[in-house]
Amino acid sequence: MGKTSKLFFGFFLLLVIFLTYLEATEPEPVNWTPSYISNDKIPLGSFVFYESWKNTGNWEFEEIGIPPFEKLSDSLGNGTYFFLNNAVNFDPDELDRLLAWVAKGNELFVSARGISPALLDTLQLETKVFIPKNDLSSKPQVNFINSGLKTKTDFQFKNEFSSLYFHQKDSAEIEVLGEINIQGDDKNSRPNFIRSNFGEGKIYLHNTPEAYGNYFLLTDQNFEYAENILAYINKENPVFLDNYYKAGKTFYSSPLYILLSDNRLKWAYYFLLAGSILFIIFEGKRKQRAIPVVKTLKNQSYEYAKTVGDLYLEEKEYAELITQKINLFLEYIRIHYKISTKTIDEEFHNLLAAKTGNSLASGKELFAKMEKISNNTNAGKSEFHELSEAINNFKSHSDGKPRK
Repeated sequence: MGKTSKLFFGFFLLLVIFLTYLEATEPEPVNWTPSYISNDKIPLGSFVFYESWKNTGNWEFEEIGIPPFEKLSDSLGNGTYFFLNNAVNFDPDELDRLLAWVAKGNELFVSARGISPALLDTLQLETKVFIPKNDLSSKPQVNFINSGLKTKTDFQFKNEFSSLYFHQKDSAEIEVLGEINIQGDDKNSRPNFIRSNFGEGKIYLHNTPEAYGNYFLLTDQNFEYAENILAYINKENPVFLDNYYKAGKTFYSSPLYILLSDNRLKWAYYFLLAGSILFIIFEGKRKQRAIPVVKTLKNQSYEYAKTVGDLYLEEKEYAELITQKINLFLEYIRIHYKISTKTIDEEFHNLLAAKTGNSLASGKELFAKMEKISNNTNAGKSEFHELSEAINNFKSHSDGKPRK
């Protein structure tokens, strides 16, 4: 690594460390994720609401962490089934079983922005968005209809969010208990808290669950709003608190949760990952070498044979050339026609003639010439060419394919 590269890398590393320091020391942003879990202390968690409710000492509670369908299958006793979440959607079978339980004289309380459409259809209701007419602000205000619960000043939300209200259809038989309006629009208040009789029981629907959030309850005297809502619930029977339909998690299943939950451990973990990546990039680049391309060996058998042949011709070793020529021809017969050349007799010539397509006489003539020339100790160039021509003629008159 050159001097310039080292300077650049050092500057880059310092920049990364500086940016990481700024990120690590920056205050964490407010988490406005809707949770409504009893132990969640974020603005839209419900720690304050549940703790205050349980500490009154006048209520009997049972927390339920399984689906209502399963709980109702176990013959749930009389009481109030309380649902608080950003959205509560019952499946058809679960809703039928829940409504049958309510019809026996029990109470169902649901506070959610998204309420099961099947439940709304049962009560001939629908939800709509409250749109301000004169201002872009959407900080809602809530209050009650009952004069004993209604306050002179509305309960004000400090944060903005889209407000929902219930719209009654033609045949709806409901009682409006509370209303919502946008700041400065009191004349156009809309119902956000209603009650409906169902069989011998009652159903309470409330579509502003933000009213149970920690941020709202700890602002001014807003805790009175939640207290007044609970005044409608029957204290004589137990309250079944739903922990199944929750937007957040009541437990953390990730093995990295403890590591990442602490800011110092989290950034140590990030540094470890960044250091490992840099080590792999630079250390791996330093040690890696290009893999050479190994060319396959060229088949030079023909060139070798030609060189050896030229050597014999140059040295005038015609006797050796004649011997090699005969041996190669015998090997040719063994490989192509599968005929043993160990014994050259009448049977051999008949088999050779049958498989090559040459006449019996031409085969015998060729082998006689081969024997004559090989036994001639004074054989020279002319004899070698004569033998080569005879062998080539024999091969050329063969069809090249062994015969059965």
